[in-house]
Amino acid sequence: MENKTEIAFFDLETTFPTPPGQRRAILEFGAILVCPQKLQELWRYSTLVRPSNPKLISSLSARCNGITPEAVVLAPSFADIADTVYDILHGRIWAGHNIVRFDCVLIREAFAEIGRTAPEPQGTIDTLALLTQRFGTRAGDMKMASLATYLGLGKQTHRSLDDVKMNIEVLKYCATVLFLESSLPDTFPENHWVSPNAASLQQDVTMEENPILQPPEMPSTVTVPESCSDSLGFLEPDEVSLPSIRALHVPFFRGSQRVKLFYEGAILQLCCPRLRIRFGISKKYSDHAGRPKLSFVVDASPSLCGVLDTCDRIVQKFYAESGCSSDWRCVVSRKQAYVNYPTVRLRMNSHHLSLFSLFIHDEILSIPTAVNGDVAPYATDMYQKEPSGTTQKLIFSKFDATELDTYFKPGTFVDSYLSLNPYDYQQRSGIQLVATKLVIHNE
Repeated sequence: MENKTEIAFFDLETTFPTPPGQRRAILEFGAILVCPQKLQELWRYSTLVRPSNPKLISSLSARCNGITPEAVVLAPSFADIADTVYDILHGRIWAGHNIVRFDCVLIREAFAEIGRTAPEPQGTIDTLALLTQRFGTRAGDMKMASLATYLGLGKQTHRSLDDVKMNIEVLKYCATVLFLESSLPDTFPENHWVSPNAASLQQDVTMEENPILQPPEMPSTVTVPESCSDSLGFLEPDEVSLPSIRALHVPFFRGSQRVKLFYEGAILQLCCPRLRIRFGISKKYSDHAGRPKLSFVVDASPSLCGVLDTCDRIVQKFYAESGCSSDWRCVVSRKQAYVNYPTVRLRMNSHHLSLFSLFIHDEILSIPTAVNGDVAPYATDMYQKEPSGTTQKLIFSKFDATELDTYFKPGTFVDSYLSLNPYDYQQRSGIQLVATKLVIHNE
């Protein structure tokens, strides 16, 4: 491999996958070669890219980045620019925001589609992981738009070359702050700097495995607007009038905001009685501390699926109108193998707390646990209901996956009390269902 000393900062703009699960097509490629010693721009390149199927550019895609089908009619195809992209990237250090899980993957897929060998980097700098690890979560979700707002650098345009330039400026600003803090620790204590712009940031619930990408703290309750309350409590799906559901921004983490679902002036929460367990406890995945992330699968009722489908549409539209281009993960999944049993994916909320999680038929429902040494009581209240109607709270002295096997057996029914938490993180967005209470029927 040729030794190329420049760092290649690059960014892609793509189609927005509609329906969810559809592959993305590259609409724009932009790159800036930077001197690693001075972070000085040496050369730049950008071009629109005509996808093989222009129909992939939906109205939602156009709203996200402003690239319309008409704009790419005369643009080159990816095959036409492949040699240039290869020369820019191959043998250099690749840099960009969230490129490991997004841009790098799409570049390799694009070369594979045209039967070409993909470029290979000397190394990769993902500024999302780097800045989250070194800069903390001062800018909320640490997305490029949030960082730019936090640092007063303007609004992200979601165009490749503009985003690359903003990425480089963000990196310079953050490096300066970290340098001052390390040089004058008494004057600039850790996490001292709270930007006046921070109130406009949106902090979403983190859904990923890597513990360094988690916010250092999270309140157990969310402060809602003055006009709203939580007096409605938990509603059964049949009690919910679908046209009354709406999404709003509410105050959240250190002056930031997040999206919540509301129903008639209160945060929407669901009570789902007698969900039948189809598959028992799974111990396939572990958290950063080595504790298993547990899950089980239940059948979801038609009324529950109706509410969740509506919530999906509302939140997806809300995010799209805010400029979000992340892959949408539907709560309700209708797999071919279970055509008569709609499924719901509830993903793990991996925070500084350890978590127990519940599938609602392929959908993981998070059950947080507060860990104190070897003692890990589940934050979700769990009860066992006897045939006589007597209900007893289950007390666990430690995190023990095996112990739970006896309670969560296939065919067992559970009453589930759920909160619905929209998230948008690392090019993935959707709704997380979190169990605050479970009642296990001992029949």
